[in-house]
Order: sequence, then C-alpha cells, then structure tokens
Amino acid sequence: MAGLYIHIPFCKKACHYCNFHFSTNVSQKAVLVESILKELQIQKDFLQGVPLQSIYFGGGTPSLLSEEELGKIFDRIYALFPIADNPEITLEANPDDLTKSYLKVLEQSPINRLSIGVQSFHEEDLVWMNRAHNALQVKQALEMIGDFGFENYSIDLIYGSPSTTDKMWEENLEATLQLKVPHISAYALTVEEGTALGSWVKNGKVEPMDTERALAQFGSLQKRTTDAGYRHYEVSNLATPGFEAVHNGNYWRRVPYLGVGPSAHSFSGHTRQWNIKNNAKYIEVLSRNSLSFEKEELSKADQFNEYIMTGLRVDWGISKKNIAEQFPEFSNAFLEELKGQVKIDAVIENGDSVKLNPAARFLADGIASEFFIVND
Repeated sequence: MAGLYIHIPFCKKACHYCNFHFSTNVSQKAVLVESILKELQIQKDFLQGVPLQSIYFGGGTPSLLSEEELGKIFDRIYALFPIADNPEITLEANPDDLTKSYLKVLEQSPINRLSIGVQSFHEEDLVWMNRAHNALQVKQALEMIGDFGFENYSIDLIYGSPSTTDKMWEENLEATLQLKVPHISAYALTVEEGTALGSWVKNGKVEPMDTERALAQFGSLQKRTTDAGYRHYEVSNLATPGFEAVHNGNYWRRVPYLGVGPSAHSFSGHTRQWNIKNNAKYIEVLSRNSLSFEKEELSKADQFNEYIMTGLRVDWGISKKNIAEQFPEFSNAFLEELKGQVKIDAVIENGDSVKLNPAARFLADGIASEFFIVND
C-alpha cells in the first residue's frame, strides 16, 4: 500500500510556536490549488501504481479549502491514482472552521477522518499560543462532529507550555476522556528557530521550556490514558482500539508516500525528496508544468537509522530478524548496543522484539540515536 499527503499552506493566524510552512495571505489559494492539481498529474507515477491506503490533507489549515476546491482535488486524485478499499482520508481542521455548514460539506465528501487542532481547552493557553479559535469553539466543534458522521477523529494537545499549569493539563485530559475522543496526538511544546516563541526565548522575553514540567505532564498523559483503555501506540499518539491512524502508522512503517504541495515531502523506500518551500515559486514552477524539489538517495546507514528511529517510537518495536536480513552489516553493532540499553532499562528485549521501555518514552529520540550508524 501507499499514502498521499497534500500540504495546504494557509492559516488565518501565525501560531507562536509553529515552524511548518504556511502563509496568512490566502489571496493565492485558488491558484495554488490549481498548481496542486498539476503536480498530482505530473507525479501520478511516483508510487508506481500501488493503491492509496491513505490520503491526508495537512498544513497549514486544510479546513480553509472550499467545497469546490476539495471537489477538484478529489476528482483529480480519483482520476489518477488507484485507491484501496476503505481508504483512510483525513483532513486537518481547526475548531473555528467546523461550523454546521462546513461539516455538511465534509460529510458529503470522501473525507472520513478529522484531525482537529484543539491544543487546549483553556482560553489562556489558546491566547498565549495565538490560536485562531477559542475555548467555546473547541467545545462546540467536538459536540457537533458526531452529528455529521465523524466518529473517527483525533485531537491535538500541547503539553509543557509555560501557559499550561499542571492543573490545566489535568483538566485538558479530563475533558478529552469525558468526550471519549478516539485518538489523541499529544506533543511537547518545543522552541523552533524562525518562530515568535523562538525569538522570545532567544531574547529572554520567555524562559526556556521547563523539561521537568513537560516530563511530569507526559507522565500524567500516559497514566490517565492507559487507565482509560487507550493504546499508547506511538510516543505522541494514543488511540482507543481500532482508531489508530493508518496514515501516520504507515510513516513509521516506512511505507512509500507521495507529498504534494509546497514543502511537502515524498518517500519511495530508498529516496526522499521535498518540494520548494515558497508558495509563489511553487506556483510559478508548476505554471511551466515543471517541479522544483531537492532529493537525497538514502544510504544503507540512513535506512537503518530511520528504521531504528521509527521502530523505537512505536509499540510494536524493532525486529532483530528484520535487522539481520535487511541490514546484516549493522547487525552486530546493533546487538552490542542493545546489551547496554537493556542493562539500563531503556529498552525491553522479548524474543525477536525490541521495544522502548514505556517509562523511557519521553527520551525516545535520544535513546534511538545511541544505536545510529554514523558512517556508512
């Protein structure tokens, strides 16, 4: 199977922490959609005819797309790509966009899953983050979506923010569990260059993020969701049984995917490429029926490191057999490092399987890096 990612690079406001590619100037939205249609046509053979198991509209804010724009994109996708039975089709949406009229549009489209950028149920958090929605709109959106057939949905939450006290975080979790949200994506607030938050921290306007606070809130997330029956199937993702995200799950399984739109990434299994990160230039290049992207051939060490990185983030873990078969040149080094990581309880070895110790999930990327092959 394969996946398709479509990047919609427009937002109503610039969140203070966000470093994804987007613009708050939506005047080029219609022409950029036409460029996406052209790129889909040009890239129709990238996945070599493998059926799409998932389609994901990310951003930016894809819920800014109109009914007509969504219809054009779906018409082009279905005309060009084979589609698997019962594909997962996700749209990222902000709560303020999920009005009754827009939910009716989505209900009548092929979209069958929503990823909702809640971030917090508290007004103080939303103002501090410069979100476009308010706490009341969160409540209204989550109360309405079931009326329009969206039982499969996810909400994003942010923990570790200076604006989020431990009490507020507990209340965020309580609200989520009370609503029986089927899927949660929870992320620690990080300071990224080029963002307002990054500038504030650099200039001393805001203190650096409190790692201890983030760790404590992550621990509460783990305990409360586990007690409520959620599967913590990836470091940042939790789901009730049957609601695990297909699209993101395939990323972690290193399933090939095509990324369309400015800044979108694609993965073939042995190469990665990423589109130009500029809306105007993206549109100009596509007007000439051409593409502008950078591409890298992944070395064997790159592929091994990615397998380790993704494998230690998910609850199905790493297969020692897969490493021996796919990366025999690195197998001995892996097994040697494994001994040390088991000894300090960072990972758990059980037969063929190697998994991250749940108590060490917050340190997943650092632990994975200990296994990396630096030189091919």
